[in-house]
Amino acid sequence: VFNAKTAELLSHHQVEIQQKFPKEGWVEQDPKEILKSVHECVERTCEKLQQLNIDIANIKAIGVSNQRETTVVWDKTTGEPLYNAIVWLDLRTQSTVERLLKRIPGKNKAFFKFRTGLPLSTYFSAVKLRWLLDNVEEIRQAVDDGRAMFGTIDSWLIWSLTGGKNGGVHCTDVTNASRTMLFNIHSLEWDPELCQFFDIPMEILPKVRSSSEIYGLMVCFLAHKSGALTGVPISGCLGDQSAALVGQMCFQDGQAKNTYGTGCFLLCNTGQKSVFSEHGLLTTIAYKLGRDKPVCYALEGSVAIAGAVVRWLRDNLGILKTSQEVEKLAAEVGTSYGCYFVPAFSGLYAPYWEPSARGIICGLTQFTNKNHIAFAALEAVCFQTREILDAINKDCGIPLNQLQVDGGMTNNKVLMQLQSDILCIPVVKPSMPETTALGAAMAAGAAEGVGIWSLNPGDLTAVTCERFEPQINPEESEFRYARWKKAVMKSMGWETSEAPPNGKPE
Repeated sequence: VFNAKTAELLSHHQVEIQQKFPKEGWVEQDPKEILKSVHECVERTCEKLQQLNIDIANIKAIGVSNQRETTVVWDKTTGEPLYNAIVWLDLRTQSTVERLLKRIPGKNKAFFKFRTGLPLSTYFSAVKLRWLLDNVEEIRQAVDDGRAMFGTIDSWLIWSLTGGKNGGVHCTDVTNASRTMLFNIHSLEWDPELCQFFDIPMEILPKVRSSSEIYGLMVCFLAHKSGALTGVPISGCLGDQSAALVGQMCFQDGQAKNTYGTGCFLLCNTGQKSVFSEHGLLTTIAYKLGRDKPVCYALEGSVAIAGAVVRWLRDNLGILKTSQEVEKLAAEVGTSYGCYFVPAFSGLYAPYWEPSARGIICGLTQFTNKNHIAFAALEAVCFQTREILDAINKDCGIPLNQLQVDGGMTNNKVLMQLQSDILCIPVVKPSMPETTALGAAMAAGAAEGVGIWSLNPGDLTAVTCERFEPQINPEESEFRYARWKKAVMKSMGWETSEAPPNGKPE
């Protein structure tokens, strides 16, 4: 909860959502658990506000932000999900992608780029939805019966929070729609030809709205709790990376931010013109802050694994007890001692789009210990960002002179200093790292009919920031970056889709 005048964070609550890995390369979440976590966060945050003697009747609008591309299909008559949500970095659709590619002239991954801004990849929702229709009988049946609804997580939440099976609103916003691969980013409508290509029935798609308008009113979800929010408009909706761009106030052409979450996402605002990348970046919708406001575009570099690499060191290797410990381990050695880590667990995203890559740790010697691996993991996040920044600089022609950063991992000072060293430019972090939530709040508060948050740059409160300046010489930085690129080349072409002889799942 933010103060609309000062943008100050008043109260918040967080719940970690479980990821399920039913098979190699599969990543799922339970849509009901996601909804329950929202209910819990709303309740706890309201309790914390009451402890601060802030009347929850002062909450005037609600914004939604979500991990994009994650795909849910549910039954509109029962309100129940028909399958787990398939998470954005899930890889099960690799064979679906290969099958679809065969139907494209010259197997060109970029065939739909000028319509969608995206290459054909396991990453986007259309391919996940195609997989669900091909593999889940219940979903096929629900589509035939006219009971199925598709959405990214924002759609599932808004529908559920505005009444669900009793009149819930089925909508999404332009930023989320632009990540499905079914949306024309110029006409701002679902594209009938794309729906035909993926063989997806248009009637299951949500209505596409701007990122800042009243979609519907919050319906009290539990009679005895949080009833105070009943009737409050849900009036902001942005995919997480767009929300962070808004929260960082990158409203000018050429401003960029990098968010360090599960993955890493660098967005550069290109204003009202869509710029198409020659260097493996995506063209995406940055925001459309009102029904009658212009749409703005961004160039985006996506890295699949950032914070997830720390989670992996913690949960899979057990060399950390908590995610925070990675900073301490890395700081103790201050170097990777020639060890390089390419965390291509889900293939490589930008700028390579190479699904066959897999994670590798190389340059190991008898001297290497867990501290060096922790350091190499952090360094990997920074190198991946550097690759994207290089691509953005080439596409835009104007090199960035500083990088604005946000997201959970930015609390790690070792990481932030490393990032500045590897980019050779200052890294600027706002003192309040939750800019994704702030962006959704700004969009909600600025919506027509709510009007309590001004988006005029002059009215926006200047944010206090922490700056990290480069501390190593550029030659050393270049040397390490070149070694890293060598490691990336070694990670490619690892996985093939031919069935292995021992019957291990693909």
